[in-house]
Amino acid sequence: MGLLAAPRGGAAALSVYGQLPSIEDVAISPDGTRLAYVRTQGDLRVVFVADVADRKVIRWIKAGQTKLRRIEWADSDNLLISTSVTAGMYGYREEWFLLRDYKVSSNELRPLPGDTLGEKNKVVNITVGKPVVRRIDGHTMVFVPGLYAAAPDDSMADSQNAIALFRCDLTSGLTSLVRTGSVFTQWQIDSQGRVVAERDYDRQTERWTVGVAPLGGDPAGALAGHAPVDIPDILGFGPPADTVLIESIENGGRLWQLLSIDDKKVSAMPAAEDFDRPLWDELTGVMIGGVNIVDSPQYTFFDPTTSRRWSAIVQAFAGNSVRLVSAARDFSKVVVLVQGPTYGYRYILIDLVNPGAVPIGNVYAGIDKPLAVQPITYPAGDGLPIHAYLTLPPDRPAHGLALVVLPHGGPAIRDTAEFDWWSQALADQGYAVLQPNYRGSNVNERLLEAGFGQWGRKMQTDLSDGVDYLVKQGIVDPAKVCIVGASYGGYAALAGVTLQPAVYRCAVSVAGISDLSRMLQWEGRGGADARLVDRYWDRFWGVTGSSDPTLDAISPIKHVDAVRAPVLLIHGRDDTVVPFEQSQIMFDALKKENKDVELVTLKKEDHWLSSGETRLQMLQATVAFLQRHDPPN
Repeated sequence: MGLLAAPRGGAAALSVYGQLPSIEDVAISPDGTRLAYVRTQGDLRVVFVADVADRKVIRWIKAGQTKLRRIEWADSDNLLISTSVTAGMYGYREEWFLLRDYKVSSNELRPLPGDTLGEKNKVVNITVGKPVVRRIDGHTMVFVPGLYAAAPDDSMADSQNAIALFRCDLTSGLTSLVRTGSVFTQWQIDSQGRVVAERDYDRQTERWTVGVAPLGGDPAGALAGHAPVDIPDILGFGPPADTVLIESIENGGRLWQLLSIDDKKVSAMPAAEDFDRPLWDELTGVMIGGVNIVDSPQYTFFDPTTSRRWSAIVQAFAGNSVRLVSAARDFSKVVVLVQGPTYGYRYILIDLVNPGAVPIGNVYAGIDKPLAVQPITYPAGDGLPIHAYLTLPPDRPAHGLALVVLPHGGPAIRDTAEFDWWSQALADQGYAVLQPNYRGSNVNERLLEAGFGQWGRKMQTDLSDGVDYLVKQGIVDPAKVCIVGASYGGYAALAGVTLQPAVYRCAVSVAGISDLSRMLQWEGRGGADARLVDRYWDRFWGVTGSSDPTLDAISPIKHVDAVRAPVLLIHGRDDTVVPFEQSQIMFDALKKENKDVELVTLKKEDHWLSSGETRLQMLQATVAFLQRHDPPN
């Protein structure tokens, strides 16, 4: 195969990988005159605003330890800042998302939606979806889906239905209520700020509807159907602006269709425009191209000028992966994230009118050139091709290496060849790292559905089949294999040493599920819709609810007696996706059986390792555990 470990001069310190990125996010204003970016030092974040012409910083905001999730420009004077906080509201603890508008000219920061005319006591400044920006009559409008209290005292009798669409005028500072809906409601806003399409779903009857309203108002029914789980999505406006792009799952595949707003007729998307996801004009919501992901994103633009400009960028960085981060609306200035042997891993600002490129900075201070990630494909036991990524340790021959199997979370997401701080850190410590897109991964609908009912079954053996493949290639020593993962990957790590104890020498589970029945009961807590939760998980677990006895067969906690390998459990106290108790009860069960187990508690940490301090704590604990039980040398 010609697999060779990359030469490199010494491993980087774990603190380099474990810290938050030095630059976390970059956004260029729609007119291309201003650049905003987030710098971190430790856990402290600062948002900078710079003038593109002279590259001087004109404003900065201390975000401190706030969990800053995204920045984006509404216009050249208003920067939208999305954050989140872990808090208990309405009877249970969740991750709640907040939106603020930073006005550069006045140096003012205010929450959105903010006080709503005539509804002041009913507005809760919690958002539940991506803001939509429109420019109407010289005013910048931001449409924000958010929580809406059902009573003047801000109490919520049914938090599942207390959702509303707010219109925030950033020019006048006024906010108004547009429509109310539910957690399942989607709205499509046209260039005049009118709701021209609406998707809704009745979770009791399992019936969905999509309505349209050419001139705004109450959308009338255009499409309807039945779906226990896979509800069609309104993605945006199609390539013709008078159509809405609808995505649905039919016959084991993803289907894109165009719904005419005027006559409610449905037409198929052209085959040539079959993408993994669309690209939008952020000011109109009209589709302008699409993205296909193989090992890294590949972009297609419908406009010939934009297409030529993007091709020029890709050619300029030939041999490197190029991700589109942000662009001026006329595509005259573009921010890209480049990864490869020539440019390392850094943000670069490109001017396509007055050709030139300005480095914004390395994503991680201390990492000049990431390790190479090599795509491989191997057969699963039943012949299904599994696409995966292999990162080899530097300065070592690719023979008889210690291996870390690193399955991704989700499970309905996917790995790519793009930079991953966790796999890079482990490889830099001397381990070969395998990241398989096992069945159940969202590479395509067919692979995703192949994972239904396969937790702890073929989804698990897809991982060990990758181990067998690398052993046969001579790359890996079969006696030196550990499994490490977070979320679903944490479950897979526990399943590895309980359901396949002969394969793995040790396991690290970060925020992993250990007791599936107990997890399913927890998922149906509080205001969550237990029926919809059951329907979703039943398809993946191949069961019929939390009392199904077959759950025991794939729950690691029911098989602790089979464990031969040391186990490290790591979990954040503030995890609202997989509760901390899942690691605690597994620790107690393993201890009771006198197994070699450790539990590391990450204080004030959520499911996503949002804090640099606890992220580094996780990485240091993982590497120390691996080196103790499976040293790479």
